[in-house]
Amino acid sequence: MQYLEFKISCLEEYREILISELAEVGFDSFLETDEGIDAYIAEDLFDREAYQAVIDQYVEAASILVKEGMMAKVNWNEEWEKHYDPISIGDEVYVRASFHAPKIGVKHEIVINPKMSFGTGHHATTYLMLSHQLNVDHQGKRVIDIGSGTGILAIMAFKLGAEQIEAFDIDDWCVDNGNENFELNDMHSVKMGLGTIREVNPQGQFDIVLANINKNVLLDEMEVYGTLVKSKGKLLLSGFYEHDIVDIENAAAKYGLDLQAKKTKDTWASLIFEKR
Repeated sequence: MQYLEFKISCLEEYREILISELAEVGFDSFLETDEGIDAYIAEDLFDREAYQAVIDQYVEAASILVKEGMMAKVNWNEEWEKHYDPISIGDEVYVRASFHAPKIGVKHEIVINPKMSFGTGHHATTYLMLSHQLNVDHQGKRVIDIGSGTGILAIMAFKLGAEQIEAFDIDDWCVDNGNENFELNDMHSVKMGLGTIREVNPQGQFDIVLANINKNVLLDEMEVYGTLVKSKGKLLLSGFYEHDIVDIENAAAKYGLDLQAKKTKDTWASLIFEKR
Protein backbone atom coordinates (compact mmCIF):
# COMPACT_ATOMS: atom_id res chain seq x y z
CA MET A 1 0.00 0.00 0.00
CA GLN A 2 1.27 3.46 -0.93
CA TYR A 3 0.88 6.54 1.27
CA LEU A 4 0.14 10.00 -0.09
CA GLU A 5 2.10 12.87 1.46
CA PHE A 6 0.77 16.43 1.78
CA LYS A 7 3.26 19.07 2.91
CA ILE A 8 1.03 21.88 4.14
CA SER A 9 2.38 25.34 4.87
CA CYS A 10 0.03 27.27 7.16
CA LEU A 11 -0.13 29.76 10.01
CA GLU A 12 0.96 28.23 13.31
CA GLU A 13 -2.36 28.81 15.05
CA TYR A 14 -4.15 26.65 12.47
CA ARG A 15 -1.99 23.54 12.78
CA GLU A 16 -4.08 21.74 15.37
CA ILE A 17 -7.40 22.44 13.71
CA LEU A 18 -6.09 21.27 10.33
CA ILE A 19 -4.79 18.06 11.90
CA SER A 20 -8.18 17.51 13.51
CA GLU A 21 -10.13 18.22 10.32
CA LEU A 22 -7.87 16.04 8.15
CA ALA A 23 -8.09 13.18 10.66
CA GLU A 24 -11.85 13.34 10.21
CA VAL A 25 -11.48 12.61 6.48
CA GLY A 26 -9.12 9.66 6.86
CA PHE A 27 -5.59 11.03 7.33
CA ASP A 28 -3.88 8.90 9.99
CA SER A 29 -0.42 10.37 10.53
CA PHE A 30 0.90 13.89 10.97
CA LEU A 31 4.21 15.62 11.53
CA GLU A 32 4.46 19.22 12.66
CA THR A 33 7.14 21.17 10.81
CA ASP A 34 8.56 24.67 10.90
CA GLU A 35 6.29 25.60 7.99
CA GLY A 36 3.10 23.83 9.13
CA ILE A 37 2.27 20.12 8.97
CA ASP A 38 2.98 17.04 6.88
CA ALA A 39 -0.12 14.84 6.56
CA TYR A 40 -0.28 11.21 5.38
CA ILE A 41 -3.08 8.96 4.13
CA ALA A 42 -3.22 5.54 2.48
CA GLU A 43 -3.75 6.02 -1.24
CA ASP A 44 -6.83 3.77 -1.39
CA LEU A 45 -8.52 5.69 1.46
CA PHE A 46 -8.01 9.15 -0.01
CA ASP A 47 -11.18 11.10 -0.78
CA ARG A 48 -10.13 14.07 -2.90
CA GLU A 49 -13.46 15.88 -2.50
CA ALA A 50 -13.48 15.61 1.29
CA TYR A 51 -9.83 16.67 1.50
CA GLN A 52 -10.35 19.66 -0.77
CA ALA A 53 -13.36 20.80 1.28
CA VAL A 54 -11.11 21.02 4.36
CA ILE A 55 -8.39 22.93 2.52
CA ASP A 56 -10.86 25.32 0.89
CA GLN A 57 -12.40 26.10 4.27
CA TYR A 58 -9.12 27.40 5.71
CA VAL A 59 -6.98 28.27 2.68
CA GLU A 60 -7.27 32.05 3.02
CA ALA A 61 -7.48 32.42 6.80
CA ALA A 62 -4.56 30.05 7.41
CA SER A 63 -2.50 31.13 4.34
CA ILE A 64 -2.33 27.53 3.15
CA LEU A 65 0.06 26.25 0.49
CA VAL A 66 0.20 22.53 -0.31
CA LYS A 67 2.78 20.33 -1.97
CA GLU A 68 1.49 16.84 -2.78
CA GLY A 69 3.57 13.74 -3.30
CA MET A 70 3.89 9.99 -2.81
CA MET A 71 5.65 8.80 0.31
CA ALA A 72 8.57 6.60 -0.66
CA LYS A 73 8.93 3.24 1.05
CA VAL A 74 12.12 4.06 2.87
CA ASN A 75 14.23 2.02 5.22
CA TRP A 76 12.65 3.10 8.49
CA ASN A 77 15.30 1.35 10.56
CA GLU A 78 17.88 3.76 9.15
CA GLU A 79 15.59 6.74 9.63
CA TRP A 80 14.89 5.78 13.23
CA GLU A 81 18.56 5.41 13.98
CA LYS A 82 18.98 9.03 12.90
CA HIS A 83 16.05 10.51 14.81
CA TYR A 84 14.53 8.06 17.29
CA ASP A 85 15.00 8.14 21.06
CA PRO A 86 13.60 5.46 23.38
CA ILE A 87 10.51 6.35 25.40
CA SER A 88 9.42 5.44 28.90
CA ILE A 89 6.08 5.20 30.66
CA GLY A 90 7.30 5.66 34.21
CA ASP A 91 9.20 2.60 35.39
CA GLU A 92 6.63 0.32 33.79
CA VAL A 93 7.37 0.37 30.05
CA TYR A 94 10.47 1.12 28.01
CA VAL A 95 10.12 1.16 24.21
CA ARG A 96 13.36 1.06 22.27
CA ALA A 97 14.79 0.09 18.91
CA SER A 98 17.14 -2.90 18.62
CA PHE A 99 20.16 -0.61 18.23
CA HIS A 100 19.53 0.92 21.69
CA ALA A 101 20.85 -0.61 24.88
CA PRO A 102 18.38 -2.23 27.29
CA LYS A 103 17.31 -0.25 30.36
CA ILE A 104 17.98 -1.76 33.76
CA GLY A 105 15.09 -1.94 36.22
CA VAL A 106 12.19 -1.40 33.83
CA LYS A 107 9.28 -3.81 34.24
CA HIS A 108 8.34 -4.26 30.58
CA GLU A 109 10.72 -3.69 27.68
CA ILE A 110 9.37 -3.54 24.12
CA VAL A 111 11.67 -3.62 21.09
CA ILE A 112 10.21 -2.04 17.95
CA ASN A 113 11.95 -1.63 14.58
CA PRO A 114 9.56 0.06 12.14
CA LYS A 115 9.38 -0.15 8.37
CA MET A 116 6.42 1.63 6.79
CA SER A 117 4.35 1.04 9.94
CA PHE A 118 2.81 3.44 12.43
CA GLY A 119 2.63 2.96 16.17
CA THR A 120 5.96 3.56 17.83
CA GLY A 121 4.92 4.83 21.25
CA HIS A 122 5.90 8.38 20.38
CA HIS A 123 2.50 9.30 19.04
CA ALA A 124 0.12 10.31 21.83
CA THR A 125 -2.50 7.70 20.91
CA THR A 126 -0.05 4.79 21.16
CA TYR A 127 1.30 6.16 24.44
CA LEU A 128 -2.24 6.46 25.81
CA MET A 129 -3.19 2.92 24.77
CA LEU A 130 -0.08 1.49 26.42
CA SER A 131 -0.88 3.46 29.57
CA HIS A 132 -4.43 2.08 29.59
CA GLN A 133 -3.20 -1.47 29.08
CA LEU A 134 -1.13 -1.21 32.25
CA ASN A 135 -4.39 -0.76 34.18
CA VAL A 136 -6.22 -3.72 32.61
CA ASP A 137 -5.71 -7.33 33.74
CA HIS A 138 -4.33 -9.25 30.75
CA GLN A 139 -3.25 -12.37 32.65
CA GLY A 140 -4.59 -15.47 30.89
CA LYS A 141 -6.86 -13.34 28.68
CA ARG A 142 -7.80 -13.61 25.01
CA VAL A 143 -6.80 -10.36 23.24
CA ILE A 144 -7.24 -8.98 19.71
CA ASP A 145 -5.35 -5.97 18.30
CA ILE A 146 -7.24 -4.39 15.38
CA GLY A 147 -5.16 -2.25 12.99
CA SER A 148 -2.02 -3.44 14.74
CA GLY A 149 0.61 -1.39 12.85
CA THR A 150 4.00 -2.19 14.36
CA GLY A 151 2.33 -4.68 16.70
CA ILE A 152 3.25 -2.68 19.78
CA LEU A 153 -0.10 -3.09 21.58
CA ALA A 154 -0.17 -6.83 20.90
CA ILE A 155 3.38 -7.02 22.28
CA MET A 156 2.27 -5.12 25.39
CA ALA A 157 -0.56 -7.63 25.85
CA PHE A 158 1.97 -10.46 25.60
CA LYS A 159 4.23 -8.81 28.19
CA LEU A 160 1.22 -8.44 30.50
CA GLY A 161 0.45 -12.14 30.38
CA ALA A 162 -2.24 -12.57 27.72
CA GLU A 163 -2.74 -16.24 26.89
CA GLN A 164 -4.01 -15.88 23.32
CA ILE A 165 -3.35 -12.91 21.01
CA GLU A 166 -4.62 -12.13 17.53
CA ALA A 167 -3.47 -9.13 15.50
CA PHE A 168 -4.02 -7.87 11.97
CA ASP A 169 -3.65 -4.80 9.76
CA ILE A 170 -4.79 -3.71 6.29
CA ASP A 171 -1.23 -2.90 5.17
CA ASP A 172 1.10 -5.71 4.04
CA TRP A 173 4.10 -3.66 5.17
CA CYS A 174 2.63 -3.54 8.68
CA VAL A 175 2.08 -7.30 8.62
CA ASP A 176 5.70 -7.99 7.69
CA ASN A 177 6.98 -5.44 10.18
CA GLY A 178 4.65 -6.61 12.95
CA ASN A 179 5.75 -10.20 12.56
CA GLU A 180 9.41 -9.14 12.75
CA ASN A 181 8.66 -7.16 15.92
CA PHE A 182 6.84 -10.16 17.41
CA GLU A 183 9.97 -12.22 16.88
CA LEU A 184 12.13 -9.53 18.48
CA ASN A 185 9.94 -9.78 21.57
CA ASP A 186 9.85 -13.60 21.68
CA MET A 187 6.22 -13.82 20.51
CA HIS A 188 6.93 -16.83 18.33
CA SER A 189 3.37 -18.21 18.42
CA VAL A 190 1.69 -14.99 17.18
CA LYS A 191 1.43 -14.13 13.48
CA MET A 192 -0.16 -10.91 12.22
CA GLY A 193 -2.97 -11.26 9.70
CA LEU A 194 -3.84 -9.07 6.69
CA GLY A 195 -7.17 -7.37 6.09
CA THR A 196 -9.96 -5.33 7.63
CA ILE A 197 -11.88 -6.64 10.60
CA ARG A 198 -14.69 -7.80 8.32
CA GLU A 199 -12.26 -9.55 5.96
CA VAL A 200 -10.37 -11.26 8.78
CA ASN A 201 -13.66 -12.15 10.51
CA PRO A 202 -12.19 -13.20 13.88
CA GLN A 203 -14.04 -16.06 15.54
CA GLY A 204 -15.43 -16.13 19.06
CA GLN A 205 -15.22 -13.42 21.68
CA PHE A 206 -12.33 -11.71 23.41
CA ASP A 207 -11.61 -10.52 26.93
CA ILE A 208 -9.81 -7.45 25.56
CA VAL A 209 -10.26 -5.71 22.19
CA LEU A 210 -7.69 -3.07 21.19
CA ALA A 211 -8.23 -0.60 18.34
CA ASN A 212 -6.05 2.47 17.75
CA ILE A 213 -7.16 3.59 14.28
CA ASN A 214 -9.13 6.77 13.55
CA LYS A 215 -12.58 8.09 14.40
CA ASN A 216 -14.27 7.24 11.11
CA VAL A 217 -13.10 3.64 11.11
CA LEU A 218 -13.94 3.19 14.80
CA LEU A 219 -17.49 4.45 14.27
CA ASP A 220 -17.94 2.26 11.19
CA GLU A 221 -16.68 -0.86 13.00
CA MET A 222 -18.23 -0.24 16.45
CA GLU A 223 -21.00 -2.79 15.96
CA VAL A 224 -18.39 -5.46 15.20
CA TYR A 225 -16.41 -4.51 18.30
CA GLY A 226 -19.59 -4.91 20.34
CA THR A 227 -19.96 -8.51 19.15
CA LEU A 228 -16.29 -9.34 19.76
CA VAL A 229 -16.10 -8.21 23.41
CA LYS A 230 -17.19 -10.73 26.04
CA SER A 231 -19.61 -9.74 28.79
CA LYS A 232 -17.53 -7.74 31.32
CA GLY A 233 -14.75 -7.62 28.76
CA LYS A 234 -12.83 -4.45 27.85
CA LEU A 235 -12.66 -2.39 24.66
CA LEU A 236 -9.72 0.04 24.45
CA LEU A 237 -9.94 2.71 21.75
CA SER A 238 -7.82 5.60 20.50
CA GLY A 239 -6.98 7.49 17.32
CA PHE A 240 -9.30 10.46 17.87
CA TYR A 241 -9.35 13.85 19.58
CA GLU A 242 -10.79 14.95 22.92
CA HIS A 243 -13.71 16.65 21.18
CA ASP A 244 -14.63 13.30 19.56
CA ILE A 245 -15.15 11.51 22.89
CA VAL A 246 -18.91 12.16 22.96
CA ASP A 247 -19.41 10.72 19.47
CA ILE A 248 -17.36 7.62 20.28
CA GLU A 249 -19.14 7.13 23.62
CA ASN A 250 -22.59 7.46 22.06
CA ALA A 251 -21.76 4.97 19.32
CA ALA A 252 -20.36 2.45 21.82
CA ALA A 253 -23.41 2.73 24.09
CA LYS A 254 -25.64 1.43 21.28
CA TYR A 255 -23.82 -1.91 21.48
CA GLY A 256 -23.76 -2.37 25.24
CA LEU A 257 -20.39 -0.73 25.86
CA ASP A 258 -20.11 1.58 28.87
CA LEU A 259 -17.29 4.10 29.34
CA GLN A 260 -15.04 3.12 32.26
CA ALA A 261 -11.96 5.34 31.92
CA LYS A 262 -10.39 7.99 29.72
CA LYS A 263 -6.98 9.53 29.21
CA THR A 264 -5.89 12.50 27.11
CA LYS A 265 -2.54 13.74 25.83
CA ASP A 266 -1.76 16.59 23.41
CA THR A 267 -5.49 16.92 22.52
CA TRP A 268 -5.70 13.18 21.65
CA ALA A 269 -7.89 10.79 23.65
CA SER A 270 -8.09 7.12 24.59
CA LEU A 271 -11.05 5.35 26.22
CA ILE A 272 -11.79 2.08 28.02
CA PHE A 273 -15.24 0.57 27.67
CA GLU A 274 -16.73 -2.44 29.45
CA LYS A 275 -19.33 -4.73 27.86
CA ARG A 276 -22.56 -5.00 29.86
